[in-house]
Amino acid sequence: MPGDNEPFPSVWARPRPRRREQPALSREQIVAAALELLDTEGIDALSMRRLGTRLNAGATSMYTHVAGKEELLELVVDEVYGEVEPPVAGAGWRVAVTRCAHGMRSAFLRHPWIGSVQGEAGVAYLGPNVLRLSEAVLAVFEEGGFSLEAADQALNVVMAYVIGRSTSEAAWLTKLARGGQDEQEWAARLWPAAEQAVRDYPRLRRLYAAQRGQNLRGARDQEFDDGLACVLDGLATRLKPKPEPKSEPAPGPKSEPAGRVEEGGGLGSERAG
Repeated sequence: MPGDNEPFPSVWARPRPRRREQPALSREQIVAAALELLDTEGIDALSMRRLGTRLNAGATSMYTHVAGKEELLELVVDEVYGEVEPPVAGAGWRVAVTRCAHGMRSAFLRHPWIGSVQGEAGVAYLGPNVLRLSEAVLAVFEEGGFSLEAADQALNVVMAYVIGRSTSEAAWLTKLARGGQDEQEWAARLWPAAEQAVRDYPRLRRLYAAQRGQNLRGARDQEFDDGLACVLDGLATRLKPKPEPKSEPAPGPKSEPAGRVEEGGGLGSERAG
């Protein structure tokens, strides 16, 4: 345990206050208020002073639970992961992982600020929601035939895809929202300039012509599905097929062997007497 003057490496290493030391402001209240602030005003708006004002609380009551913004973000990130329903065994690993990936994408798009802190130095993924989700995904991969080490690699690959794709989407949608624009209207306004820009590039010209007027939200959904399918296809090629269980021969009428079989022999090992 860190010394008196040594900072905790993560909020998850910080002991919770004992019952007799419980402050008036709870960790759950702090996290809920921080999440609301992040969702409405973005990552740049989050500060301990701003949060204290929102909670009508002094800094001391918050510092009982967190040392600062970095530890607070660890708590809020774990809260977002709590919105993702863990996969359950029995449906097949591809189906289960696909559902879970869609759940993560939906959660990340609901909280677009999260992309800017995922993987940030100092963020330790030791929260109960992250651990519960990770354990469930590992179990699904193991049930599908992956070793534990391969399951861990597969989990990391899927997470990297979902986080990368969702972060890009969230940044795009946040930019549109900040300008008060709808993505279909934005595309319609940009399209003449886009067609002009690709006039000397035949492949891009054909591609743009085919995409003109498409539903952009539907296109984003389809692109996510296609990319995820490629990731899962790649994982499937690394999965060693399970050996088929040996089946006992069906019982039949007993008959005398045509010849003597030496111990350890098999078909074709008969010898003439």
